[in-house]
Amino acid sequence: MRICSLLISSSLLVIGCGKGSDPTPNPMPITQPTGGASPQTAAQVFATRCVPCHGSTGNGDGVASATLNPKPRKFNDGAWQTSVTDEYIEKIIKFGGAAVGKSPAMPNNPDLSDQTVISGLKDIVRGFKK
Repeated sequence: MRICSLLISSSLLVIGCGKGSDPTPNPMPITQPTGGASPQTAAQVFATRCVPCHGSTGNGDGVASATLNPKPRKFNDGAWQTSVTDEYIEKIIKFGGAAVGKSPAMPNNPDLSDQTVISGLKDIVRGFKK
């Protein structure tokens, strides 16, 4: 059952990753808990939206990455981690690759309105720094 759910999630994310600069919301909206988001919410979003392309180890080798050109960012690239600000990471999470002059295959996430979730995702990305 878990594998089936992962495959369905991955399939939906491939569709979401390949939509280019389409301004439609991510196809997998999250339900944010009342009173603010928890770190678990950011982890859930990362697992469902980021892992299929960026991989669970941040190496840019998720199951959906095989068909993407350019390849997804490797979050564990120390030189890249040093070269970008937290604000840049949060901007690309919220507005997508096209908003920062990068690949439009990195979708926007306009439904992530809770800054706590965006900050939590940035912290997860920063956690891959070697």
